[in-house]
Amino acid sequence: MIPVPSGMRVWLAAGHTDMRRGMNGLALQVQEALGRDPHAGDLYVFRGRRGDLVKILWHDGLGMSLYAKRLERGRFIWPSPADGVVSISGSQLAYMLEGIDWRNPQRTYRPLAAG
Repeated sequence: MIPVPSGMRVWLAAGHTDMRRGMNGLALQVQEALGRDPHAGDLYVFRGRRGDLVKILWHDGLGMSLYAKRLERGRFIWPSPADGVVSISGSQLAYMLEGIDWRNPQRTYRPLAAG
């Protein structure tokens, strides 16, 4: 899990992104499609067409970082393309990266005793 500093703004690019894009291509998409500054220190999250891969772009003040996560099962919950760019909290991002529905997280109960 990526440790997200408190107060960090996290932006989801609604819709599908070409996952062949690297750091420069995604930074260009942040500028042109989302109308934001990729060097502002915010986290920008992109999802591929299949829904099992996300890439996270972050500039920490020293340089650009690109993180990727692919789910072995299931898909990441994602907003519709009509939403444009969606802001979520760092804790919602943590839920999403764990494969949990970040819009409505539910407590998971584990059995305490077998049988």
